[in-house]
Amino acid sequence: MRPHHSARGFPHAPSLQYPSVPEAIRTERLTKCYGKTPGILDLDLEVRTGEVFGFLGPNGAGKSTTIRTLLGLIHATSGRATVLGLDHRERSIEIRRRTGHVAADLALYPDMTGRQLLWFLGALRGFDDRKRMQRVADRLGLDLDRPVGSCSSGNRRKLGIAQAFMHEPELLVLDEPTTGLDPLAQQEFFSMVAEVRAEGRTVFLSSHVLPEVERLADRVAIVRQSRLVVVEEVEALKRKARRRVEIRFAGPVDAGEFAAVPGVRAARAEGNAVTLEVEGALSEVFRVASRHEVRDLVTREADLEAVFLAYYGGDAL
Repeated sequence: MRPHHSARGFPHAPSLQYPSVPEAIRTERLTKCYGKTPGILDLDLEVRTGEVFGFLGPNGAGKSTTIRTLLGLIHATSGRATVLGLDHRERSIEIRRRTGHVAADLALYPDMTGRQLLWFLGALRGFDDRKRMQRVADRLGLDLDRPVGSCSSGNRRKLGIAQAFMHEPELLVLDEPTTGLDPLAQQEFFSMVAEVRAEGRTVFLSSHVLPEVERLADRVAIVRQSRLVVVEEVEALKRKARRRVEIRFAGPVDAGEFAAVPGVRAARAEGNAVTLEVEGALSEVFRVASRHEVRDLVTREADLEAVFLAYYGGDAL
């Protein structure tokens, strides 16, 4: 079915109901190398329809390579992938029409106004809902009549987000989407992602901003040196991470009392306080502490940053 055209020459979005697929993205041993340099190696990944999936790793870990390969912007060296049930090599044009993509290295036409840019990109997808374009732009605080070349980096990023969201795609593929956004625009972006999830659509969010992913994602994958090291639900990962526990006693306590407690990975005493790094439940820690008079206890709940650093051995993002 071909989209029919309006009087202005822009095609209207075809009224098609696409078949639902249980996995919005599936890869099998997906590999991309640049000569002898690996981009991503043997990636086995499943992203469920309707979830927000976080894809974590520092710069150079393979996040953007994975996205470009999935969208058919570069060709895999080996392996296979499907996006929305479509082969990423043979059906890449249809995949890009049915997705919204924000690239990390966003490149836009500088001589167009924001409005012309959204119209043009909408036409490429068979989309011409001008009111919808304006509503998305208004939510992000965009002036669509300014030339793109005169916009700040933050406003260019907003344009990138607007063009990805405006046609309400089945899948959003977002690569470092909030880089350069002001706090108000970030909050609006978070709301837009939450609405997409509530509507049963899918978000693949690549980022190294860990609090952002922790706030939005249902599950996360962590990549290290071009390889996938873990896929897990956010809360399950946090339960596996070490938490910091500081116990202040009425008098000095030997940290060695806690060394044999299951889950205690480090213990240090200073004055009347003992500081612990603990994996898992704290019940045994509390049992040992109760042998003494406890004046105060502070525990820092594990967050996604702690998980990430555990897998990266403290490497910087």
